[in-house]
Amino acid sequence: MKLIIAMIQPHKLPDVKKALFAADVHKMTVTNVLGCGQQKGFSETYRGVVHQVNLLKKVRLEIAVNEEFVDLTIKAIAKGAKTGNIGDGKIFVLDLPQCIRIRTGETGNKAIG
Repeated sequence: MKLIIAMIQPHKLPDVKKALFAADVHKMTVTNVLGCGQQKGFSETYRGVVHQVNLLKKVRLEIAVNEEFVDLTIKAIAKGAKTGNIGDGKIFVLDLPQCIRIRTGETGNKAIG
């Protein structure tokens, strides 16, 4: 079992969801977050005052998958999120030692579904 965490641009979320659904991955958690990476933000002027904006809006996807879905999930996220520009995002893959479905008490691969 793996936990896949992806940071993507907010406007790419519909494309990533479409790619994930096509790969038969339907369960995910989506969170709006702020962060910066290589983009390092930007400057904007408001009423003559320059403001440095270095925390940019991003979307965080968290998807728990069984081993056979790891590569499919990564490829789907990359396909949907890629623009070829700085700021496309990152994908992290973590080991998931345990999963428990609260409703049924199932554990492991069965709990992820």
